[in-house]
Amino acid sequence: MYSYDKVVKFVHEEDVKFIRLAFFDVFGVQKNISIMPGELLRAFTDGISFDASAVAGFGDEVKSDLFLYPDPETLSILPWRPANGRVARMYCDIRYPDGTLFEKDSRLILKNAVKYAKDRGITVNFGSEVEFYLFRTDEKGDPTKQPFDYAGYMDIAPEDRGENVRREICFTLIEMGIQPEASHHEEGPGQNEIDFHYSDALTAADNTSTFKWVVKTAAMGNGLYADFSPKPIREQAGSGMHVNMSVCSDDGKDYTDEFMSGIMAHVREMTLFLNPCENSYERLGERKAPGYITWSPQNRSQLIRIPASGSGQKRIELRSPDPMANPYLAYALLIYAGMDGIEKKMPVPEPMNINLYKADPETVSGLAKLPQNFGEAYDAARNSRFIREILPDAYLDAYKKR
Repeated sequence: MYSYDKVVKFVHEEDVKFIRLAFFDVFGVQKNISIMPGELLRAFTDGISFDASAVAGFGDEVKSDLFLYPDPETLSILPWRPANGRVARMYCDIRYPDGTLFEKDSRLILKNAVKYAKDRGITVNFGSEVEFYLFRTDEKGDPTKQPFDYAGYMDIAPEDRGENVRREICFTLIEMGIQPEASHHEEGPGQNEIDFHYSDALTAADNTSTFKWVVKTAAMGNGLYADFSPKPIREQAGSGMHVNMSVCSDDGKDYTDEFMSGIMAHVREMTLFLNPCENSYERLGERKAPGYITWSPQNRSQLIRIPASGSGQKRIELRSPDPMANPYLAYALLIYAGMDGIEKKMPVPEPMNINLYKADPETVSGLAKLPQNFGEAYDAARNSRFIREILPDAYLDAYKKR
């Protein structure tokens, strides 16, 4: 972990001339303020102020002054910026003028979730698989709906035109301290996926946010547009953000089943924040995106599958979230839901060892469903005691107006 002194030394040695202090609105959209090196001491001691009323979900003009305090552990050079007079980034904690933490900061909400689990002897590690489309841009640089290529699942060049872009993304991530695990073309035309290694919840959310930023930047540098919306082409495969979780306990017991049961018990209430767009519900229930609240080992037609593992390590893959979700909120809610399952010793539902996409109506008629549209998801969240105990009311208000 960098201290202030080490940050200053790093900035001097790396010829950093601008430091971006970054944070996120309630939807997980990154914002930032750039400061010069001479302002670092003020940033660490007094914070850098900004207008909270201009940030989605942060409040109105009354008492709108908030302050950013850098998290030195997130210090990273932006490799795509000039080598002379370099640019660095740090994610920030958000505080009120009196120094208390800002409760609507989704990064803080995740930190609190991690602490809640840790205090009870549980650690949850995360790894997300994020899909996205690459579209061509027009002569003005604006995005079109013309895919960059028409390759299919795991195709190679020349059909796959995205491999050079993916390679650039992977090299950039490595330079920023994020280790990619795999990359390939996905099912849809112009659709791609890059996965990276497991890490603790906060690092994983930071990495997911950084990843989306890197993808958009690399796409723009290649004259393309990266689209993370869940269903950019109606008749093609949607884009998901499959969330993999492994549960570790201080007492050495395996609580994976109870953790999974907690997620299944609360997933309808959480769906608004896992699938936050009207467009999200065009994806769910078709082309390997789940529609029912079920689980099964190695079965991609389910909400949750337990992937096969050569090492024998058990993990959960939740397949409903999409890339528009705020990862800080998503991971926090999943931790709290899983912990509820552990604390209440929720029994594991019977697995559905069938292909739900080919099942007859009689088989699926009695199964619990995910929300079918945005309004249904909002109502489930609004009426949820579980959600209201975790999230400020401002989140529900903001998501309703989105």
